[in-house]
Amino acid sequence: MHKTIKKIFKYTSCVLLSLLVILIAGICYLYFSADMRTPKHEPSIIMTKVSHADTTTMVPAEVLYNDTLDLRYYDGNFLRHSESGLWELFVKGDAFQRGEAIGKLSSDLLHYQEKVFVDQIREIVPSDSYLKFLRFFIVLFNRHLGENVLEEYRDEIYGISLSCTHEYDFIGTPYERQLNYHSAHDLGHAMQDYMLVGCSSFATWGTQSADSSLLIGRNFDFYVGDAFAENKQVAFYTPDQGYKFASVGWPGMIGVLSGMNETGLTVTINAAKSAVPTGSATPISILTREILQYASTIDEAFAIAQKRKTFVSESILIGSSKDGKAAIIEKSPEKTVLFKGKEADRLICTNHYQSEEFSKDERNMENIRTSDSPYRFARLKELINENLPIDASKAASI
Repeated sequence: MHKTIKKIFKYTSCVLLSLLVILIAGICYLYFSADMRTPKHEPSIIMTKVSHADTTTMVPAEVLYNDTLDLRYYDGNFLRHSESGLWELFVKGDAFQRGEAIGKLSSDLLHYQEKVFVDQIREIVPSDSYLKFLRFFIVLFNRHLGENVLEEYRDEIYGISLSCTHEYDFIGTPYERQLNYHSAHDLGHAMQDYMLVGCSSFATWGTQSADSSLLIGRNFDFYVGDAFAENKQVAFYTPDQGYKFASVGWPGMIGVLSGMNETGLTVTINAAKSAVPTGSATPISILTREILQYASTIDEAFAIAQKRKTFVSESILIGSSKDGKAAIIEKSPEKTVLFKGKEADRLICTNHYQSEEFSKDERNMENIRTSDSPYRFARLKELINENLPIDASKAASI
């Protein structure tokens, strides 16, 4: 009897050990085969003319500083700190050129932004060993992130990363970190159940607007500490492909949270309730960047949204000057729906879905029952009704 038990125990131990070895080998394979699709670009050597007494020579371009105007200039691109307290960035060219210029113009701001972000993580996770485990988990989770980001945007992020610090290489290379930071919004709002975000937005046109034209009002409630919000930036892009556009964010952020392009198309995002994601997909801010750069109508924006799979659920409010109205793209990892509203000449958006297609979705129904989203929706409706017709100053006060 004892011999039989010993044999069973020995056999079970061998099976469990074999399974453990296979599991560890599988995890190691997933970890070491992770591919962030690092671009292959050499830093550019831009030559510029410098005039001396009787001669003109060509020297490598450098960032030029004008302290009086609080202006930085590099090869036709510039960054300035305006009297409003906002940083204003202008960049042009192809993706890598844009990224490289952003990096050179704002290397100190990139370092500061990354420092306060990592410091915030250290407050939550003070253990270095656990931080290393967190890095291991992020590599596993985001192992396919590179293939879910268009080459154009990977090139731009890589150009920026060339000016990033190596202080945080224990998290990943500068490129890997910058790419991962663009998915932090998605992971954060999925795992925190968007406790950090609670955005509200609306659009009015026709009879609801003071001059009948399309007007978008929006607040961006996203909080990861006062230090992170110190350097707000308005970026003006003249890309070599697509439309010129402007967006509001922070140094190093190439994704779009709020923006408008030269055709009068606007994009703003509002988080919706999501299940915890099981793998990487296209970060929502990268999808909205693609929309802003390449769409001029609601239908074009919707077509782009349908092509991309995202981590999380989001409402994307699209305003279109060409269409003279707004619509909401309600997007989850499973489906994409275009919601055109139920009231004439207005559209309100908080953090729950409104379309018929999502009316019986369990996560959306729970969201409506348990969050403050419907209360903010009702308050927005009340304020709009009290202030009709809406003009820009009324929209800002709301």
